[in-house]
Amino acid sequence: MLNQQLIIPREKITLFCKKWNVVEFALFGSILRAEFNASSDVDVLVTFAPDSLTSLFDLAQMQLELQEIFGRPVDLVEKSSLNNPYRKTAILESAEVIYAT
Repeated sequence: MLNQQLIIPREKITLFCKKWNVVEFALFGSILRAEFNASSDVDVLVTFAPDSLTSLFDLAQMQLELQEIFGRPVDLVEKSSLNNPYRKTAILESAEVIYAT
C-alpha cells in the first residue's frame, strides 16, 4: 500500500514512461511501509520495452527526471538487472505497479 506522505503524480509518470519506453513502472521499499519519512528515497523498478536501447547515460537522466517528479532522491532499478535471487524475490513480492502497458 502506498504511503500517504508522498503524492504520486500519475500523469507525470505516464509521460515519463512513454518518453523512455518503459512498459512497467513500480514502486518498492519504504514508500510502501510505515517507516517512510521525509528523508526516505523513492525506490523505482522499471521494465523497458524489448526493443528499447537504454544507455547508462539514459539511466542517469531518467533518475534525475524522477528526482524532479518526486522531489526527493530516487533509487532506479531495472527489473532485468535483478540477478540476486533473494533480492529479486523481495522486490518483486513487495512492488506495487503504478504504470503498465
